[in-house]
Amino acid sequence: MDSTYFSESIYNLIPSDAKAPSQPPRYTSVFKETVKDDIQKAKTAMKTMGPAKVEVPSPKDFLKKHSKEKTLPPSKFCHSFSPINVNKKPPVPRRCEHPIMGIQSGKNFINTNAADIIMGMAKKPKPIYVDKRTGDKHDLETSGLVPKFINKKDYGVTPEYICKRNEELKKAQEEYDHYVQEKLRKAAMKRLSDEEREAVLQGLKKNWEEVHKEFQSLSVFTDTIPKKIRKQKLEEEMKQLEHDISVIEKHKIIYIANK
Repeated sequence: MDSTYFSESIYNLIPSDAKAPSQPPRYTSVFKETVKDDIQKAKTAMKTMGPAKVEVPSPKDFLKKHSKEKTLPPSKFCHSFSPINVNKKPPVPRRCEHPIMGIQSGKNFINTNAADIIMGMAKKPKPIYVDKRTGDKHDLETSGLVPKFINKKDYGVTPEYICKRNEELKKAQEEYDHYVQEKLRKAAMKRLSDEEREAVLQGLKKNWEEVHKEFQSLSVFTDTIPKKIRKQKLEEEMKQLEHDISVIEKHKIIYIANK
């Protein structure tokens, strides 16, 4: 028979309390005791808040005033302007030091001074001038009254920069004059010869005849704007040609400006 047949039972329908699974034993290190011993030894050595063996300061080596200030080395040079050497008098002579006595000179200072004054050059007075009746004195050298500048070598000589500037201005003026002459030469008026004058006059007359013939061929009635404009244009052309013909016939000599 099947083995599952015997596992079925009515007692299995009765609810039963669930059993919690059993936990394995807690892990414990093998080196636990060794670590505890090392920590205990280290704590015992530091119970005095620092290393156990510290050199205790001596009561005689207490902190003194200005003991931590930096001291400068002694100066090698002695400055004369230092406050120590100001108004320093020479040392007092010792008891064993005696002054030198009995030194006499045979020099006659009165005669020597008199000879120096006699043989010396007389002192020249300083030149001055007085500009007021009250006697106000002023230096004559710096007053401008002494003719010093007229005695100089370069007095009255034109400076070099002015000469150079004058040459540049002269050169610029010559270039401008040349430019103006060239412009006038190019723009010079040309005189018409008699043959040219006659040819121009005949040409103007021929043009006037053509315009007059065209003007005669216009319609009598100018009832439209284009007819009026054309008639006015032809009248203006004829008037201008008549003016030019009268000017050329009146003047025998005619000049034409070059463009």
